Amino acid sequence: MKITWLGHASFRIEIEGAVLLIDPWLEGNPSFPNEHRAAALAGATHILLTHGHFDHTSEVDAIAKETGAFVVGIPELCAIFDAHETVEFNKGGTVDLGGALVSMVQATHSSSVGAAYAGTEAGYMIKGEGHTIYVSGDTDIMADMDWMGDFYNPDIGILCCGGHYTMGMEGAAYAAKRYFNFKTVIPAHYATFPLLAQSAQPLVDALPDVDVRTPAVMETVEI
Repeated sequence: MKITWLGHASFRIEIEGAVLLIDPWLEGNPSFPNEHRAAALAGATHILLTHGHFDHTSEVDAIAKETGAFVVGIPELCAIFDAHETVEFNKGGTVDLGGALVSMVQATHSSSVGAAYAGTEAGYMIKGEGHTIYVSGDTDIMADMDWMGDFYNPDIGILCCGGHYTMGMEGAAYAAKRYFNFKTVIPAHYATFPLLAQSAQPLVDALPDVDVRTPAVMETVEI
């Protein structure tokens, strides 16, 4: 399994027979070096969307057309885009994406594309190669994490932690300790804009018994 941070909340996950792009935002993303666009998108099979905000969906149509990847997410959000290949499902549902089993779970945030209703925000549990990854999407701490951690038992967490728009470093650490039993945590949604936390060191310090990885943009974590 290979997990590559593309900056902000965007990730590339190579798992089973799938290459998943999570909320891919490359052009206009101040964290992403444009010269690496081809490498970031190479072989992409699916685009997973957590919610509709511009820093998660502004390139969906362009990337779907460029790669031929299926757009995956809640129906109201998928319907907004021009991409003709979609996998629409909802919370509680599980879909097989190239051998990776992807379940949609709750998040607490907001979701729109401009003024258009875009369904509701979500996270994902991605199971494959003997691991389960929890992609939190943009969220605060929520009581639903209790049953999600118990039911899916993810060992890898990709957690938003930049604060202001989502839970911050301390909140992400609290959620990780109270609701989950992660072996590996990768921070997301930080170090992009001045309003957001610029360093994940508080998360590292708060989780001494967890392997907290803080890759550079386009650096790959292999598990």
